[in-house]
Amino acid sequence: MAYSDFKLHEIIDNFGLVIQESSGLFAKVEEQECSELLSTILQENVDLAVAISSEKARSEMIISPILLEIRRKFNYGISLFSGVDFTVDVQRGLNGFCDFILSLSPEQLFVRSPVIVLVESKNENLRSGLAQCMAEMVAAQIFNQRSGNVIKEIYGAVTIGTIWQFLKLENNIMSVDLSEYYIKDIKKILGILYSAIAQNQS
Repeated sequence: MAYSDFKLHEIIDNFGLVIQESSGLFAKVEEQECSELLSTILQENVDLAVAISSEKARSEMIISPILLEIRRKFNYGISLFSGVDFTVDVQRGLNGFCDFILSLSPEQLFVRSPVIVLVESKNENLRSGLAQCMAEMVAAQIFNQRSGNVIKEIYGAVTIGTIWQFLKLENNIMSVDLSEYYIKDIKKILGILYSAIAQNQS
């Protein structure tokens, strides 16, 4: 089994998760300004990525620029990984590749704890990526604990580039925001990603 093999009931049962669904979970998060650079990139790329209609196009043309914007906001003091092997526990199925990982460590040669945000890219509906994202979040929690970095909350996002849905894991409570954020809400999307990292920085 790997991250992509999990079904929702399996990830819940195997790791004793308690699911809490709510709308507007991140409603009070402060928006972050969108730079002129990102604004230009999205103006040029979004329609093209949607027209190409592949997961790769959406990842490269929409998702990556947004995550790079977050990295710039932290003056390159955090690391961003794309398409990396994140094997934590093969026996429990916590292995495979993650589309995107944001870590509080500036080390860019390999993934180091603390891992704080995982983003799962899909070219279908968002729900199809929820179980995989949850499994990666559980893995990140274990990964951080093994390294002695106790991060209170792990964040996740499932996105098709133009629509984002966010999750939060604290202890065994997996909170799922039922609200969907569209690319026109880019300031809110940036705000949620930014706050996830900012509140965990020392």
